[in-house]
Parts: sequence; C-alpha cells; structure tokens
Amino acid sequence: MSVDATVPVAKNEDTPSGFAFALVAYLLWGFLPFYMKAVAHISPAEVIAHRIVWSLPLAGLVLLLRGRMGDIATALRTPRMMAMGGLTAALITVNWGTYVWAIGSGHSLDAAMGYFINPLFSIFLGAVLLKEKLAPLQIAAIALAGVAVIVLAVNGGGVPWVALTLAISWGFYAFFRKTLPLGPNQGFFLEVLILGIPALLYIIYLQASGGGHFLKAGPSDTALLIGCGFVTAVPLMIYANGAKLLKLSTIGIMQYIAPTMIFIIAIFIFGEQMTTARMIAFPLIWAGLVLYTWSMLQQSRAR
Repeated sequence: MSVDATVPVAKNEDTPSGFAFALVAYLLWGFLPFYMKAVAHISPAEVIAHRIVWSLPLAGLVLLLRGRMGDIATALRTPRMMAMGGLTAALITVNWGTYVWAIGSGHSLDAAMGYFINPLFSIFLGAVLLKEKLAPLQIAAIALAGVAVIVLAVNGGGVPWVALTLAISWGFYAFFRKTLPLGPNQGFFLEVLILGIPALLYIIYLQASGGGHFLKAGPSDTALLIGCGFVTAVPLMIYANGAKLLKLSTIGIMQYIAPTMIFIIAIFIFGEQMTTARMIAFPLIWAGLVLYTWSMLQQSRAR
C-alpha cells in the first residue's frame, strides 16, 4: 500500500491501534466466505457489479470527510494515473470475480491456497521484475510452493487455476498499485470510479432483461447485494489505516489470518474434502511460508 505524498510517512513501529485495525480487517476478510456463500445463487458477475457500485458512495464519503477529493480531481486530469488506475481496476476485478466464483462453487480451499501462495509469488515477482536479490530461504520458499503446484497439477486433477489466478492477480495488483501515487483510500475510490459506469450499465441491463436479483428476488437478496459494497470497502479502508501504523514484518505475519480462517471454514463448515494431493500441497506451501516469514524477520532485525 502506498501513502499520500502530502502526508508524513509513519514511523516503522507497531502501535496498538494499528494492530487493532489490521486484526479487524483480516478477521472481516476471514469471515467473508459466509457472505459469499449467501449470494452463491446469484451470478458472480452480478455480485461483482454490485460490489463496485455500492462501494463507490461509501469510499467517496470517506474521502469527502477527510478532505481528499482533490487527489481524485488530480488523478482524473492525469492520463498516466488514469491508465494505471484502469490496470489495477482490471486486476482487482479478476481477483474479486475468481474469489466470488470459488466460494460459491465449492472451491474455498483453492481460494485459501491462493492467498497462502500470494506472498511467495510477490517475492518471486520482485526478483523477476525489480531484480531484487533473494535470500536463500526465500528461494527455498518459492521452490516449495512450485513443488506444491506441480503436485496438484499431476495428482490433483489439473492445474490449480483458482489458486494461481488469485495469487497472480493480487500479486500484480499490489505491484502496479505501488506505482500509483495515491493513498490507499484514494486509489480504491479511483478504481471503483473507473469500474462504476460499466458495472452500473450491466446492472441496468440485468434488471431490464429480467435476469437481475436487485429489487426483484425479495428483500434479502436486495439487502445482500447492497451489503456487497460494505463488505468490500470497509475492510480495505480499515486495513489501509492499520498498515500505516505497523511494521511491514508484522503485516507480513498477520496476512496469514484470513486464508487460515478460510481454510478452517472450508473444511469444518462447508465440508470440502482434503484430497491426497491437497494433503501434500498445503504442508509444502506452509513450510515455504515458514521459511519466508523467518527470512523476513531476519531482514527486519538487520534493518
């Protein structure tokens, strides 16, 4: 996450409020599968459209209250910022769409795997695109994740495309998001603003053609679709505030909270099965994450 150019960068230290913000955000993301299961009877495209449309007023209100709408006006006048915003908006749409489909169609374990793989893919991305030098433990961590993917591809019935799509789309989203000179709240608003018109047109089309659920399939569906904006925007904005008040190493460890919760929910609540391939792949990925975390903590101590 980037910070506003006009706002002083917070000190690299942990604060109780930062921990509380981040914990709440990760817990909300961890419980999100329950919400996505509740809208599983609605097409992922319609759910995503409502996530975008109803996030827009909420994110805009936050910017208005904080007096940051001027940043959006600047972005709208800057072609490069609009191009980057369009790219990150496209990537986050792919990520959201894959996640919504995965939870609704019984692939929650694959979603959890994707978010476990994500930090390992991110350091791989840094090495390839930014020529960052990897520590031996980081190389070993990436190798373990690669072996896990091969195991799933060979013995699990095919390439784990859900997990890979989630990891790759979020990894590239985070990478390109860093190049957008906007704070996290402003960046999120710009993305949903760019996506807002096509999302609204799609909702209007669905309603006109009789295929939409909004205001037609009962008050519960309408409330759930409106609520999609809140479950999308609120955790992101809470996290954005917490990230500025925590060390990077602390955030790196806390990011495992949500996929761990999704993993537990998938098995014990949704009843998804741990196949033999998954029983091999998940421990390999977890071992890679242990190596990654240990390496990250060593680097933090050195700094």
